[in-house]
Amino acid sequence: MAQITLDAIGDAVLVVDPKGKVIYLNKVAETLTGWTAEKARGCPGEEVFFIIDGTTRQRTTSPAQRAISEERIVALALGSVLIRRDGTEMAIEDSAAPIYNRLGKMAGAVIVFHDARQSGAVIQKMSHLAQHDFLTGLPNRVLLMDRLTHAIGMAKRHRKQVALLFLDLDHFKQINDAFGHAVGDHLLREVAADIVACVRATDTVSRHGGDEFVILLTEIEARQDTAQVAEKLLARFAQPRIIDGQELQVTLSIGISVYPENGLDADTLMRNADAAMYTTKENGRNSYQFCHRGHERTCVSPEPKWA
Repeated sequence: MAQITLDAIGDAVLVVDPKGKVIYLNKVAETLTGWTAEKARGCPGEEVFFIIDGTTRQRTTSPAQRAISEERIVALALGSVLIRRDGTEMAIEDSAAPIYNRLGKMAGAVIVFHDARQSGAVIQKMSHLAQHDFLTGLPNRVLLMDRLTHAIGMAKRHRKQVALLFLDLDHFKQINDAFGHAVGDHLLREVAADIVACVRATDTVSRHGGDEFVILLTEIEARQDTAQVAEKLLARFAQPRIIDGQELQVTLSIGISVYPENGLDADTLMRNADAAMYTTKENGRNSYQFCHRGHERTCVSPEPKWA
């Protein structure tokens, strides 16, 4: 029953005696190491379970030997690589534990390990999902705030400015209600692509949920640089678009805050850009408004005039 159980589990299991000689491999261990149980039995554990540091490429001490000598459970360092019998490499994760007999005497050690390549891909995917909007693939608020904080630090060091543009789609709810969520989602994906096309590769476009987007412009020279981006956005959205056979007219209300004039930290800049966006809506939509802290200038589309 023990044999059947060990061969049925998903992890590889390798057992060595107190001298470090292999006495057992389960089926998964045979597959991962490239050694059969028959060939491996009696061989040094470090020969069958040959591991190196994935960064330094230096050989790593067997966790089984450490478990025996230190009489404790030992985890393999992150980034460890197993050199299989045919010379191919495999990233692995594992731990080793000492084994004692009924009399409490050291009887060897067991190594339990698995292929970490899939684990790494899953972790990377989960990390991406945690920081990006599911619908559009854009960075979400968490990632934006992290980048904004970093951008403020760099701007302070290089004596530059940073700008936030808070965007809201005018009358998006009516479109969603009239044509359904499928059309609304398609529209949001197109809007996201259009916004990205209007900024530099070094800038960040984020979706905050619903029909709200935020643009982070890093290391700009002057406020006018931000106004040019806003005008470019308004011009791009001036023409109707066809979404799933429906002709839709989408306009933007934009609020702008600039570091350091409108705030010295990420939260303040975000609040001020949001407030400026609501001012734009109150003033008729389809335009942009700078934050009211400091110099107050307003530009209205389609024929901008400074107030």
